[in-house]
Amino acid sequence: MSNYPSKVLERAVNEMSQLPGIGKRTALRLVLHMLNRPHTQTLRLAEALTHLVEDIQYCETCHTLSDTPICEICSNPLRDHSIICVVEDVRDVMAIENTGQYRGVYHVLGGRISPMEGIGPSQLKIDSLVKRAAEESTKEIIFALSSTMEGDTTVFYLFKQLKDFPLFYTTIARGIGVGDELEYADEATLIRSIENRIPYSETKL
Repeated sequence: MSNYPSKVLERAVNEMSQLPGIGKRTALRLVLHMLNRPHTQTLRLAEALTHLVEDIQYCETCHTLSDTPICEICSNPLRDHSIICVVEDVRDVMAIENTGQYRGVYHVLGGRISPMEGIGPSQLKIDSLVKRAAEESTKEIIFALSSTMEGDTTVFYLFKQLKDFPLFYTTIARGIGVGDELEYADEATLIRSIENRIPYSETKL
């Protein structure tokens, strides 16, 4: 027999507890908090989540999240489309954009190669990156992946797929500590890492 006084409450707690880092106790606390908020606030949250699921898109060019088929960055003629910064996910795009310094475009892989997690090259957006590298307008590829073993493995694999294209390949400077995720770097460190990027062939991973 359920310990919950309401099956509706139990279902909400069960769904909330599916989120990363959210156990049943935390889920119950959050659900009860939402019930104690003004009704309109909780409805706005529900509406926002519904729109998130139904309306969010992935940019057809760079694969970041977008409201339109082509994101605002890729469709902006003022961005430098000759420079492509390769990142793991949309959080990295947001972190770099928050610096206000980078004017190139992005390519979101959707993760990194990780045999332990069952993620291989075929599950990442690598084929579309190769196509973009083949475009005449592309001049530089910046590898801006996390300083982890998986991140370094992914960069090495990408370079092998791209090296035949006559481009300038760089990696962000190691101002970001080994094992750190890009999204957690402070803005000043992130800016320096991008500005002081070095040719990939000269890096020692």
